[in-house]
Amino acid sequence: MIPNQWYGILPSHDIKSGKLVSILRLNLHLVLFRNQSGELGCVEDQCSHRGAGLGGGKVKGDCLQCPFHGLEFLPNGDCRFIPASGKASTEDLSRFHVKSYIVKEAHGMVYLWFGDKKPTERDLLPFFEEYVYDTYAHSMISDHWNSHYSRCIENQLDVVHLPFVHYNTIGRGNKMIVNGPAVEYKNGLLRTSASNEKDNGQAPKKSDDCSISNNMFLGFHFPNVWLNHIAPKYMLIIYFAPVDDENTILYIHTYCGMTKIGLINYLITAISQPIAYIIERQDRRVVITQKPKPSSFHTNEKLLTGDRPIVLYRKLRQEIKQAVSGEKQIIP
Repeated sequence: MIPNQWYGILPSHDIKSGKLVSILRLNLHLVLFRNQSGELGCVEDQCSHRGAGLGGGKVKGDCLQCPFHGLEFLPNGDCRFIPASGKASTEDLSRFHVKSYIVKEAHGMVYLWFGDKKPTERDLLPFFEEYVYDTYAHSMISDHWNSHYSRCIENQLDVVHLPFVHYNTIGRGNKMIVNGPAVEYKNGLLRTSASNEKDNGQAPKKSDDCSISNNMFLGFHFPNVWLNHIAPKYMLIIYFAPVDDENTILYIHTYCGMTKIGLINYLITAISQPIAYIIERQDRRVVITQKPKPSSFHTNEKLLTGDRPIVLYRKLRQEIKQAVSGEKQIIP
């Protein structure tokens, strides 16, 4: 995982008021909850007292209550009350603090700050505000892949696999010649687009002779948010939520603003979701077999010219990891 980044980890609607949600994300056992004030909390799923899982507890007022001995914790992890010590206790409760994580909600998702440094105003939540508007209709599905999140992301930047993995869906037409592809990284956004053709004996075009369509392209924001800009006012956004080193949950959002009628736009997203599920399941069947599970910039894989978006993703991922650790500065 890349440290000191905002990761989209699960939909906001999964966290109901007064309920606890225990999840594994980024190799962390977490509990998320909303207290009676509506404040969102995220803490380590382990009580500081005797190590019990807090996920089996309950929300009590503004706190999460441990199921074992009733200790109460605020959303920031501070212990507010220990029943065994009584209301009149003057005991120092600071030593019972449980580790908490900074979380924010936006675009229907919960983002978690993963890192040892606090986020600054420059650390923006990754999304595609320049393409998605609040007026767009929206729907979502999810799926679990037994694969490292880096492999899942790379698959969505891969234009070479289309006629093979998706031979009867988005890869129909037997377009096996991969021109370029053109790929760029500007202002934190990686963009590319497919320009495949049927093989009629011609040589593939070089990347400099290809361009990225503004109407139909693939985009990516580190660390885990991907865009398929299918058409003006119609697109898919996927959050690749890392569970651990071998598992990822895909939250697949469809957005549509193609018509002036909201209900019709919503029906388009609803109809599109089963199709998106079929296509991503075609990907899943192959990606889960890749070894090693995580990808890396230095690898024994024999890459093709058509893998340029994947090479750039790996290069940037390594540079960003080095930059946040202080080893190297990255120049977008």
